[in-house]
Amino acid sequence: MTIAYAVEQLDTVTNSATSVIDGMDMMSPFVWREGNLYRIMVRGVPHPLGPSDPTGIIARGESRDGLAFTMDPGLAITPGPGAEDMGGCEDPTVLVAGDEYLVYYTGVDAARAQGCMILAAGPDLTALVKEDLVLKAPPGEGNIKEATLAQTAAGDWRLFYEYAAKGASRIGVAGGPTPKGPWTVLPDPFGIREDSWDNWHLSTGPIWQATGQDPVMFYNGATHDARWRIGWISFSTDFARVTGRGLEPLLVPPPALTREATDIAFAASSVAEGDRIALYYSLEDRMLRRALIRRYGG
Repeated sequence: MTIAYAVEQLDTVTNSATSVIDGMDMMSPFVWREGNLYRIMVRGVPHPLGPSDPTGIIARGESRDGLAFTMDPGLAITPGPGAEDMGGCEDPTVLVAGDEYLVYYTGVDAARAQGCMILAAGPDLTALVKEDLVLKAPPGEGNIKEATLAQTAAGDWRLFYEYAAKGASRIGVAGGPTPKGPWTVLPDPFGIREDSWDNWHLSTGPIWQATGQDPVMFYNGATHDARWRIGWISFSTDFARVTGRGLEPLLVPPPALTREATDIAFAASSVAEGDRIALYYSLEDRMLRRALIRRYGG
């Protein structure tokens, strides 16, 4: 049976005007549910970005409706003191594992030359401790970033991530027995399509898992000139093979308001919203949106 995903509603996501990141460019909105609350971790970037500014700081907040977030006065993750993230903290991904929060994020070195995957953890979002340098590319081989976590039907875990190769972004994956690893790199889960909208760059997006359905990733893809769109791809429950892939993008950015704006829509997280999937994403690397998506078939 044919599977399809359709966007039924688009909404703007806001944060409180008194927040630490107010006035900054915002991206990588990771939203999850805890009881009646929506929680968020989001990357803020100074605009314009100065030579000594971090490439990102990570703020946290909460909301009753999943759209208007009240941000905490403190930051969740800030650069340093280690050298791996002295240049910035980007792309938070949160997993609640029992009574512990696990936050995978991208650390950028002081020279802004390389990004690596770092794990911070703690029993409270206000007391996260940087625990481990999870994945780092060899010198000169670019970035490892944009974590996505998923559990297989057998109970082990997969860590999907973006990495750089030959001037392009690709999606890699590692396997491990727990959500903290240890991680073993596996073959890439899928590649570009030469004749399509995702023919040059690929980057991870959130994975949606529902009982009786193949898990689906709302991934990010782009052409050589970095026009990023959001599409979908599904996997078997062990993530060993692809079972479906959308022909066209699911989300395309609207026409930019200014000529200098980047042509980017970039997915970051998903939560259940009734019988629909709420997909949180950024536009132009500076503003946040939510799409309500319905699945048809299967």
